[in-house]
Amino acid sequence: MRAIPLTVTAITAVTAALALTACNNGGSGSSSKNSSACEIGKVSVQVGSASVAPAAGDTGEVPVSITNQSAPCTLDGFAGVTLKAGGTSAAVAAQAGAKADKLKLAKGDSATFSISYVRGKDGDGASLAATSMTVSLPGSDTTQSFPWKYGAVAGKRAADKPNAAVGAFQQAGD
Repeated sequence: MRAIPLTVTAITAVTAALALTACNNGGSGSSSKNSSACEIGKVSVQVGSASVAPAAGDTGEVPVSITNQSAPCTLDGFAGVTLKAGGTSAAVAAQAGAKADKLKLAKGDSATFSISYVRGKDGDGASLAATSMTVSLPGSDTTQSFPWKYGAVAGKRAADKPNAAVGAFQQAGD
């Protein structure tokens, strides 16, 4: 009589293990892609008129607008921004203390975020003489490149750690 409860218990354990494995499929790991995430190519990305930092030590802001051109999608997290200078690439961190809200964009809806930066001294080894930046959206690996016309970016202890930050997405429009 004890064989039946053990068999049922074993089957229950195997079923539970399989169910947990199935729940983990497509999890939030960095290698998985979110199918509802907004993707470059399905949204337009525009870099707006910047508030350029005029001199070394000054702070500037570069606004970036996203407009959905396709099926509804979601922005869940921060945009990825990488500054590039020749063979050097430096990732820009999310703004300290900023909270990313999950935004759903219907076709035609827009959102914006800003990149704040501290102007570096031209020719200084601790500054990154950026000439371009790439932007990616959360949940997608696709990037789009834009020219960086705002001068050198000061480094935090070194040029590969830019004194810059990516702000959270904000819903734009009505």
